Amino acid sequence: MPSFDVVSDFDSHEASNAVDQAIREVNTRFDFKGTGSKYELEEQVITMTTQSDFQLKQMIDILHQKLAKRGINIACLEEQDAEVTNNGARQQIILRRGIDADRARNLVKQIKAAKLKVQTAIQGDKLRVSGKKRDDLQNVIAMLKEADVGLPLQYENFRD
Repeated sequence: MPSFDVVSDFDSHEASNAVDQAIREVNTRFDFKGTGSKYELEEQVITMTTQSDFQLKQMIDILHQKLAKRGINIACLEEQDAEVTNNGARQQIILRRGIDADRARNLVKQIKAAKLKVQTAIQGDKLRVSGKKRDDLQNVIAMLKEADVGLPLQYENFRD
């Protein structure tokens, strides 16, 4: 029985390279001289620290640019609220990996609403779709590509 997995993932090595490039750019730019602006990457959380909210927005743009050049879809970023105080501004950006349970249930509902002859199963942070015909599975992939999920989806482990 043909099947495939729907996952949401990114290359963590490329993400760390993109953060390193963003650090280098912030350190060399004239408008960031003497501000103490920096990026910190721990696990899957990027913490940005600078003096003002305006500079924070510039740092986010730089990070988006570097991640996009490295082939990481910026839809996997979850930006937290900025913490602006008198002596500086901080913001955390979470790199999301995997499909959470609520989104997985919504995907299952969308697939069932399409009335395709496939079975879906939530397996941890991924979704397994199986069916008798390869064409049905290809229709599911096409439908999911058009759907607005809020996460970048990849389709892997296709088996016949």
